[in-house]
Amino acid sequence: MIKQVTGVAVTLLLSAVPALAQTIYPIDRADILAGSKFDFKVELPGVVDQAKLKVTLNGMDHAAVFGQSGIFTAREAGRDQSALLLRDVSLAKPGPVTVEVSDGAQSRAVTWTVYDTGPRKAKNVILFIGDGMSPAHRVAARILSKGIAEGKSRGKLAIDDMPQMALVATAGSDSIITDSANAASAYATGHKAAVNALGVYADRTPDPLDDPRVETIASLAKRAGLAVGIVTNTEVEDATPAAMVAHTRRRAAYDAIVAQYFDARPDVLMGGGSANFLPQSAAGSKRRDDVDYLARFRDAGYPVATTASELNALAAKPETRQLLGLFAPGNMDGALDRKFLKGGGVKKFPEQPDLTEQVQAALTVLSKHEPGFFLMVESGLIDKYAHLLDMERAVYDTIMLDNAVRLAKDWAKARNDDTLFLVVADHNHPNSLVGTINDDMTASPNVPLRERVGVYEKAGFPNYPAADAEGYPSRVDVSRRLAIFSASLPDHYETFRPKLDDPNEPTVKGDQPDTFKANDKYKDVPGVVLRFGNLPAMIGASVHSGEDVILTATGPGSERVHGSMDNTEVFRVMVEALGLGAGK
Repeated sequence: MIKQVTGVAVTLLLSAVPALAQTIYPIDRADILAGSKFDFKVELPGVVDQAKLKVTLNGMDHAAVFGQSGIFTAREAGRDQSALLLRDVSLAKPGPVTVEVSDGAQSRAVTWTVYDTGPRKAKNVILFIGDGMSPAHRVAARILSKGIAEGKSRGKLAIDDMPQMALVATAGSDSIITDSANAASAYATGHKAAVNALGVYADRTPDPLDDPRVETIASLAKRAGLAVGIVTNTEVEDATPAAMVAHTRRRAAYDAIVAQYFDARPDVLMGGGSANFLPQSAAGSKRRDDVDYLARFRDAGYPVATTASELNALAAKPETRQLLGLFAPGNMDGALDRKFLKGGGVKKFPEQPDLTEQVQAALTVLSKHEPGFFLMVESGLIDKYAHLLDMERAVYDTIMLDNAVRLAKDWAKARNDDTLFLVVADHNHPNSLVGTINDDMTASPNVPLRERVGVYEKAGFPNYPAADAEGYPSRVDVSRRLAIFSASLPDHYETFRPKLDDPNEPTVKGDQPDTFKANDKYKDVPGVVLRFGNLPAMIGASVHSGEDVILTATGPGSERVHGSMDNTEVFRVMVEALGLGAGK
């Protein structure tokens, strides 16, 4: 049975200076898994006499409760501000707790909720994240891969064909709009975080690596004896995969994130981003030191795959129980380029595996760990392409995610494995499917494309060719295409046509510092329209939006997925399925 605690009240009594927001970490209304590790920090806006500072939990001194007195800093960061910090504490016993921090002056109160888990329900948990995957991406993927006739789809996506569904709110601790860092961090830790932060509460100190940490599901799974896998087609250092293990408030700290991967030792790690594993003396390296993390991982027993053929061969070996796959220096290429257009980096790196191949290899390796595993799989380029207003590429990578989900579901069914499947976006993009675009230029050449947008009954149905066995139409440059528009726009030339050479580049650097302007590359395309943006000139691409995202689920523990949820509750669904609480 799941144990739930109604609340943990935390009262902070500060100096005469008014209290700043979020000066207690964990923050107000945080949900804390019993037995999970976190850093407790109190930030005081003025200098406080340590002798007058009193911290108690239910009337007991904090040192007795947490087993340590912590570190008091009279002048944090050299300023007139004091702080108390306790690292790696936990609350093992569920129940309401009142924490009082007093210097005899003012007070502030925050509330926590501490909860435990019941018995384990699932052997494995697989979390699929379509980064930035909006409802428009899902619908477009269904139309292209399954077809539609007389208003009815000819089939269902695997990501939609699940019994449980919920809408998930995505706001972060500092903004109604998240980035991938704090969005994925909420899934990985069950705690809210600030934009750009991974596995930490962003405090006021200048060091991006010393912020109060919260334990991730990868760490909890490892402590419980489970294997851990992280699979993406972005750089492995990118926000979503890094959130599974990393602790930094600066998501761009790639070198530090690689070091934290090595410390965390996930059993499977795959994606792009090899440039930050190489010492700075090596060709193509982006590191700022001479540490060779490829060598370190090899020395730690990880075989390294750099191509699809190497990946498949290594995964098939009975002795392979750990695996590092790095298939590009930066992000990998998406399905449309790899399979059809050969754009992007495909010519330079032609043997990149498909996400389905990565997932198959990960399942082969992780299933050798009898206790079970946690696996996160990200189709990360959906987001990258949505930022670039490159709708076709985003939709093809949504189809690829669906193929990976189908493969994993079939794998679990064949093995009778009790596996919880979750499919969700980390945040939304403001994309909408509004109709079709009639691009028959022979009938009316040089007509602005806004006059070619068919809505309502004039939209009809698109005429993509029938999809192949993997769900991909062979062409996207058909005469009646889906019209997917973004509500967030920089100034750009809108061709309303697929970019058949390389991914879209809507903007270039502007004439003024730190600004962007429309890319003249597209201004002479027949029928092009110059669209003035609705974003500041300092923004050169589409941005995230704050709508709820769709979560679908199936398997043991999925019954908790329903209605309206917060993104931190996705973590709770997973840890309860795996029984990772203190009372496991």
